[in-house]
Amino acid sequence: MGRKASARAMGEIVDPGLLMNETEKQELPTALTLFTGSAWTVLSRPFVEYLIRGRNNLPRTLLVSHANFVSSPEDYFHTVACNTEEFRNTTVNHDMHYISWGDSPRHHPEIINSSHWDRMVGSDAPFACKFGQDNPVLDRIDAELLSRQPGMLAPGSWSIGDTGGDGSFWIVRDASPLRPGPGAARLQRLVTSLLSEDNFRPKQCKIVDHSA
Repeated sequence: MGRKASARAMGEIVDPGLLMNETEKQELPTALTLFTGSAWTVLSRPFVEYLIRGRNNLPRTLLVSHANFVSSPEDYFHTVACNTEEFRNTTVNHDMHYISWGDSPRHHPEIINSSHWDRMVGSDAPFACKFGQDNPVLDRIDAELLSRQPGMLAPGSWSIGDTGGDGSFWIVRDASPLRPGPGAARLQRLVTSLLSEDNFRPKQCKIVDHSA
């Protein structure tokens, strides 16, 4: 987290018994390194079990301290994983999203529009943000990537298809089979890239020198 720590982690603690007219600053932990990243995470089952059982009490200790963070989902899981020997070498530095940050001084994502299409699809990411209400790009995703008709489910090997001939309904055959399509191929390319020699180990729990 580096020099972001004072702004993100040292939130004000308000005591309701003082009628909110006295505050104190939360002190930063000194026994570990704080990490930050995306609010979107994919957690493995062993890691979730560790968070719940907390064999060394670290997950619970950090949970209490993160109650006053500016955005704890962007820090909590990252800090626990990167300060735990068992999990620090299992992290992947990617949130599976396509996001266009643009030139916003406050680092807010751009609203995705048609000009982002080639970059979004080319990123191979299975998710994207952010979209405006009734964004035509969502209709294009349905039509070109999901083959989904308006008001209908996305077709797949789990269904017989449009038995009415007018797109009115689908018959579920078996919801269990998963057969890879073009989207699976894109996801495979992304995962292969993330686990490559250049992207996997060098970017795990990376400590950034903000003074450089």
